[in-house]
Amino acid sequence: MNNNRTSRFMPLLVALGIVAGIAVGTFYANHFSGNRLNIINSSDKLNSLLHIVDDQYVDKVDLNKLIEESLPEILKKLDPHSVYIPAKEVETSMQDLRGSFSGIGIQFMIYRDTVRVIRVIEGGPSESAGVQAGDRIVSIDGTTYVGKKVNNDETMKRLKGKSGTTVRLGITRAGQRDIKNISIIRGDVPVKSIDAVYMIDKTTGYVRINSFGDTTYAEFLAALATLNSEGLKNLIIDLRGNLGGYMTPAVQIANEFLPKKRLIVYTKGRKSPREEFTSDGNGAYQTMPLAILVDEVSASASEILAGAIQDNDRGMVIGRRTFGKGLVQIPIEFNDGSMLRLTKARYYTPSGRCLQKPYTPGDEEDYQQDLITRAEHGEYFSSDSIKPSGTKYHTRIGRVVYGGGGIIPDVFIARDTTGMNSYFREAYLSGMINEYAYIFTDKHREKLNECESLSDLVKYIEKQNVVESFVLFASQNGLKRRNRMIKEAHHLFVEHLLTGIINDVMGVAAATHYANDTDPAVIKALELFRNNQSFPIAPVKEKKVAFLMMKCPPNDKNIRMNDFIPHSSNLAICSPKR
Repeated sequence: MNNNRTSRFMPLLVALGIVAGIAVGTFYANHFSGNRLNIINSSDKLNSLLHIVDDQYVDKVDLNKLIEESLPEILKKLDPHSVYIPAKEVETSMQDLRGSFSGIGIQFMIYRDTVRVIRVIEGGPSESAGVQAGDRIVSIDGTTYVGKKVNNDETMKRLKGKSGTTVRLGITRAGQRDIKNISIIRGDVPVKSIDAVYMIDKTTGYVRINSFGDTTYAEFLAALATLNSEGLKNLIIDLRGNLGGYMTPAVQIANEFLPKKRLIVYTKGRKSPREEFTSDGNGAYQTMPLAILVDEVSASASEILAGAIQDNDRGMVIGRRTFGKGLVQIPIEFNDGSMLRLTKARYYTPSGRCLQKPYTPGDEEDYQQDLITRAEHGEYFSSDSIKPSGTKYHTRIGRVVYGGGGIIPDVFIARDTTGMNSYFREAYLSGMINEYAYIFTDKHREKLNECESLSDLVKYIEKQNVVESFVLFASQNGLKRRNRMIKEAHHLFVEHLLTGIINDVMGVAAATHYANDTDPAVIKALELFRNNQSFPIAPVKEKKVAFLMMKCPPNDKNIRMNDFIPHSSNLAICSPKR
């Protein structure tokens, strides 16, 4: 009887089960699938649009080109740092991060429609092939390459190439009549993320990091090993102009200076749970006096390192407010070799602040104008002009720091604009200073190469009256002579001309060494080390004094209310009028 009844209702039970399953499935789909259905519908709409355009538009349309041009515009609606990189630009965009690129390994400039070799990169293919600084490239792979068709992009295209391939260069060299033909096998050219390492004095080392890539941490350890052998006691890390890169090397470097279990940075996003990066206590420089130099261009990984040091009160941050990039991107590669860098999370410094400056999705122009806006507000010249827009946070010892717009340094260094007049700006922006540096180097190459030290090189250059020679060169190239402005900006011309010449002769490390001798931020760091002030001090808490009003004799005319003074017992006492 019971079995028959069960059999009779079985179809109904199955039907109810199916309905319930559909209902439950619909519930979970609607509540836990996020916007998946909307994305599918939107994707269908985009695909339909492309199909309709391809099928019915009045003119023939290159859909691939249309898609390539549309992707960046779509990403602009998200945030300023989510970007699409076409396949042909991926290698160039990644070379600083990967620590190398495939090419021949030269630094060049184009002067008078000819490619001139400024420097041969140490360890690159051109060095072993015998290319020299000062060589003129007049042909590439048997084709004459001089004249108006010569430009930077085309030159890079012809000289770069797949590792193992060969490029044939026709070169003219000073003192030789015939064209010299050199075959170079393209290979990996090292790209150094640390371009200057030296001892400023007997105890202070200097390291400049220009980006954070695959090789940065290894380069940093090698740099410190070199400085240690020369008596390192204090360290300056220069992050000025460093736009950032990978987060990992910034975390690794911070770890070298922090005791165990100190938070370095953490990240989190809508689909990315909080991930913390803490010090392991194995750092070799946990007590070394430290100064970090930053400016308005220091961004991303630079801010992670500076923020970790500042929030943990481990050293002094010196310079100007940093850029303010607190968004983390992940690379996503497409089958055609192109790449998407999509913002996945935000990063936060140990105190909990996100340094990302405000932005309006789609308003890229306003975001890019921020640095100019800072200049207009006078922020580069006075710390009082810095207007923090974020929430107050506190470092480990209680110092106040701010989020929402970069790192405000512990010690502010104003930009020096003395002598920065219109004549100098035009000379600088036109590229004439760099051109003249090359011309001077090329003309005096034999004598310059005889200089055995940086000081010898500087002495030789200073004897050549380079400012006057430059002014004559500039006037011949369309920059009208203005004697008053030239005198006013004389020290700037000396500094930039000598730096350019030293860079062409001895490289960026020697040029940085020369520039640092008069650099206010470097000088300030040395002062802090000398005065044992490189470790932040906890703010002094204000002591609240309790004033207890006590009644004084009402008829005593010698008593004044202003005579109530704090007493050691925190009681107010009456004092007679004097």
